[in-house]
Amino acid sequence: MNKIIARSKKFVSSKVPKRLRGKGASENSGSRITNETVAEAREDVLLSARKIIYPLTHSKHRVVVTSSLLVLVALIAFTTYMLLSLYRYKSTSDFTYRVTQIVPFPVAKVGGSFVAYDNYLFELKRYIYYYNNVENIDFSNPVYKPQLDDQKKKILQRVVDQEYIRQIAIKKEITVSVEEIDARIETLKEQNRLGNNDKVFRDTLRDFYNWSENDFRRSIRNDILTSKVLAVIDTDARSKANTALDEIRKGVDFATVVAAYSDDERTRVSGGEIAGLIDPKDRNILSEQADALSGLKPGEVSEIINLGYGFEILKKLEDIDGQYRAAHILVTFKPIEESLNEEKALSKATAYIHL
Repeated sequence: MNKIIARSKKFVSSKVPKRLRGKGASENSGSRITNETVAEAREDVLLSARKIIYPLTHSKHRVVVTSSLLVLVALIAFTTYMLLSLYRYKSTSDFTYRVTQIVPFPVAKVGGSFVAYDNYLFELKRYIYYYNNVENIDFSNPVYKPQLDDQKKKILQRVVDQEYIRQIAIKKEITVSVEEIDARIETLKEQNRLGNNDKVFRDTLRDFYNWSENDFRRSIRNDILTSKVLAVIDTDARSKANTALDEIRKGVDFATVVAAYSDDERTRVSGGEIAGLIDPKDRNILSEQADALSGLKPGEVSEIINLGYGFEILKKLEDIDGQYRAAHILVTFKPIEESLNEEKALSKATAYIHL
């Protein structure tokens, strides 16, 4: 028992700073911290703590600095790799495409706005996939290289034009609604262009273009927006179509108006009549045409329809078991390059890749 007590006293005494075990202090008083020695004891404890904490803090700082340097080096290496892949080697790999969907690398600049590289690869990869997997054309074959090179130039110009279209749409407050996209897709399904049910629809998109449904909706949105903008900026075509419709409403013979205003040389000699019967579910009929004809009675004339490449006025001549005889007046738009001339004069375009 005495041995245990002695060891306990020795342990307690060892934890008290030596300089607090003053000369003449008793064993009991040397093991206690008094009011006179509390400040000195606190300083000793803090000193001991600093000896432990400083190396830890220093070590932590070194880890943070090292980690930051590694991240910086990795970021520089990644950025260098992407810049070379996109602007020097013009890679079309799935990896570079996925990166451009996240990081907005530019492929061109229109005025003060950049054109995302993702837009270019979105169109180009669809083209390559279709010809590789559906048409069985291998673009690594030198025979087909000129075809691909030419298409790359066209696609680059197309995405630049799409940026002009986007800027005009913002100025003119032209938008495309979700409902418009849904309606276009439903009509395509009804016409069985991409399958008549959701599964076949998704399979067709994947097999032909390697697209998801969201990719397809993106393409449809671009098409609708382009047709809306062209209908607004091609004032000559709009004026011509409006004049033709006004004359028809005033009682002028439809064939006479066709001869005066229609740009369709094939039907002008027949009073605008379209050869054969029109089936609204025919995949060669646009959804806008099918919807317009379905809503007309024989002898009635439609409003002006925007086909995306021009304006059309339809006249339903006869309904034969859900198929129609019809005549039309077609006023075509100017080529998109010509329609955008005014905007291009105001905002210059600069491409960042050379094809």
